[in-house]
Amino acid sequence: MSRLPLVSRLGRQFARFAAAEQGNIAVIFAIALVPVLSFVGAAIDYSRAAQARSSMQSALDSTALMLSRDLSSGTITTSQISSKAQTYFNALFTNTTALPSVSVGATYNASTSIGSTIQLTGTGTYTTSFMKIAGFPTLGIDTSSTSAWGLTRMRVALVLDVTGSMADDGKMPAMQTAAKNLIDQLSALAKNNGDVYISIVPFSKDVNVGSTNYTKSWIDWSDWEAVNGTCSNTKYTKQSTCVSNGKTWTPKNHSTWNGCITDRDQNYDTQNTTPVSSNSATLFPAEQYSYCNSSNSAYIQPIMPLSYEWTSLKSLIDKLVPTGNTNQGIGLAWGWMTLSTGDPMNAPAKDTNYTYKDAIVLLSDGLNTQNRWYSNASQIDARQKILCDNAKAQPSNITIYSVQVNTGGDPTSTVLQYCASSADKFYLVTSASQTVSVFKDIGTSLSKLRVAR
Repeated sequence: MSRLPLVSRLGRQFARFAAAEQGNIAVIFAIALVPVLSFVGAAIDYSRAAQARSSMQSALDSTALMLSRDLSSGTITTSQISSKAQTYFNALFTNTTALPSVSVGATYNASTSIGSTIQLTGTGTYTTSFMKIAGFPTLGIDTSSTSAWGLTRMRVALVLDVTGSMADDGKMPAMQTAAKNLIDQLSALAKNNGDVYISIVPFSKDVNVGSTNYTKSWIDWSDWEAVNGTCSNTKYTKQSTCVSNGKTWTPKNHSTWNGCITDRDQNYDTQNTTPVSSNSATLFPAEQYSYCNSSNSAYIQPIMPLSYEWTSLKSLIDKLVPTGNTNQGIGLAWGWMTLSTGDPMNAPAKDTNYTYKDAIVLLSDGLNTQNRWYSNASQIDARQKILCDNAKAQPSNITIYSVQVNTGGDPTSTVLQYCASSADKFYLVTSASQTVSVFKDIGTSLSKLRVAR
């Protein structure tokens, strides 16, 4: 039998198979499915690994800070660093499902260009769920953190609202507890005197700079003398009416001033310009605001310039009492002045061998109500926003934390939100008891400024 018909038939069958398309889609899908699933699985694994690394970084940063605190205070010795680092990390790290075991290494250097340093490295292994199909059963995760101390110093101004409404809902005692706790928290970071300085600026409508300063050249007496004096005709009680009626006005002795200062002339009210006698607009106007009278049991306590006398700082906080109207701007302006060298607060000069971190913590329980020119919140807020812009633009890079204690259902303060250096540095407190935890959080944030890398 001839083989040609068989060969011919086989040839035609192979040609038909080659031309067939019905099964091609299934074959292509089967071939492509493996890499597609691998890519999807890899994305899931990488996302989980990234979350684990972020948690590891946060725990490592906190561990570095805790170790630097222990080392600088002498709580631990250098031989305990490695074991203590692992102990702290284990207590802080929560993502143990993804990384059940993380090894922490520690390197201490007593003297570097940025001070004493502790460098931590964390190493862990993430077990993949999908990538193991492609031959990658694990992913190595590494991160590091360095804390430096000794060459970084901190200066913090506590600008505290002592207006009348602070008497409500337990706000004043809560603020006092919170502020004293913050002093304890920050003072613990200081190894030597001058490593940490704190000032306190109580404010209402005015601030009290202390009546003993009546001889200072940075005070403007013009407005004060116009209403504090006697006329040769006693029926006139103001200089303007006395003089306009041809009588003689005799100002009181400046020693009778009670220490109150109101807002500077615009635009110096939004700046920290050092006052000079030759330019009266730069001077600070004296005012005989009744709430600065020390004979009054409820009066504004005088500002305390930068200090590391922790007991004295806390003693002043204990004396604070609620009185007067709200002018956040003047409190903030003087908080900034306490961080500035020269008159009137004369902050200690900064040593070029150190790096400095400056901060202002502004707490207020309400909206602005009164300053030297306005009794309208929007107008006062507008001046305050300019002030905040100027302070944050300084070379010293001042960090501003703002706290609104809002227990009465007031609108959230837009100006306090605006003044905060970032969204996470504005705090809205709706119960006085929250003030303590908020100040603790601010203290933790301030201490984290010590993380070098």
